[in-house]
Amino acid sequence: MTTEIKSPTFPESVADGTIANWVKKEGDSVKQDEVIAEIETDKVVLEVVAPFDGVVSKVLKPAGETVLSAELIAEFKKEDINQASDAPKNEIIAEPEKEKSVEISKELKDSSIKNGPAVKKLLKEHDINESDISGSGKNGRITKSDIVNHLDEPVSQDQDKSMSPSVKVASSSDERLEERVPMSRLRSTIANRLLTVKQETAMLTTFNEVDLKPIKDLRTKYGNEFEEEHGVKLGFMGFFVLAAVQALKKFPVVNASIDGTDIVYHGYQDIGVAVSTDRGLVVPVIRDAGNLRIADVEKSILDYSDKARHGKLSISEMQGGTFTISNGGVFGSLLSTPILNAPQTAILGMHTIQDRPVAIDGEIVIRPMMYLALSYDHRLLDGKEAVSFLIAIKDQLESPEKLLLNL
Repeated sequence: MTTEIKSPTFPESVADGTIANWVKKEGDSVKQDEVIAEIETDKVVLEVVAPFDGVVSKVLKPAGETVLSAELIAEFKKEDINQASDAPKNEIIAEPEKEKSVEISKELKDSSIKNGPAVKKLLKEHDINESDISGSGKNGRITKSDIVNHLDEPVSQDQDKSMSPSVKVASSSDERLEERVPMSRLRSTIANRLLTVKQETAMLTTFNEVDLKPIKDLRTKYGNEFEEEHGVKLGFMGFFVLAAVQALKKFPVVNASIDGTDIVYHGYQDIGVAVSTDRGLVVPVIRDAGNLRIADVEKSILDYSDKARHGKLSISEMQGGTFTISNGGVFGSLLSTPILNAPQTAILGMHTIQDRPVAIDGEIVIRPMMYLALSYDHRLLDGKEAVSFLIAIKDQLESPEKLLLNL
């Protein structure tokens, strides 16, 4: 029985997707719920799984091709993949001659090895025979590094004499290798959105710094007890999310967005937390953060981070959001100007914590300081409101007891 395999049904906000990878090829046996293919959309990577045990009989949409929602991409044949193991064990199969079987297996192996176009180009440029190189790639395929290593090998005098004068062995230092790959849909979407924000908003950034000693003292004093009670570590991001929530309540215009000629004021605080992945930057949203405790926030962040690393975030988990926090400090960034996450009005940039000398009560002391950056849309926010909002966050963080008292 042959079954049609279709792409997932995309949400209304996703027009199409791209076949990122065929995990299973034509003729491969697949178990039920095993991943067959991965489809990359503008926001997430969706998995196509096998409906039951069987074999991928035909691939209709190769990797790199664009597909629409619920479009036919492959044909699947239901089959008992363990059927072969049920064959009678007493059946005698004639064994071919040893020499012939060796020759046949060698021919099959050679015919299955197909080197990529970039490798073929290098072989042709340096006039190298494929049989002279032992491939280290999958199924014995030759890689670029195999060619470079081959060129670096010393040439004996006999080989040197037998060479034609027109043939030269180039060292790897002479090579200027390039590789051209298509931009992923996620990276392309990020690029387009960032460019649109720069062109369509009046973005400005204001800076301040915060003394994180009170929060570090709290984490030192109650960190172990907090983890035992809630099963999650007491991090910095939970404090920043709650501080942002309290500041947004005081300055609701920062929590608003522009829709045409209208200003939309949101009566809730959905905080987006930027997470970096191998595929690019994604922003899962913590819904109704104003109703959550710090333990709930930390659990949400941990869950989203784990999903992001494994490509398991759903589109619904990244839609919406009224305010975003980006933490470049995890990569060592000392200062930056984050770009708005449209159509939001503002984004808070966190940075690395650095011990610096500061003046407190007329004395110079060493404190763990962090630079804060608030980028905002000047069409909706004036400088006074933006600066006041950032100072409100600073005050909350430097007096964490205010977070507990909702002050």
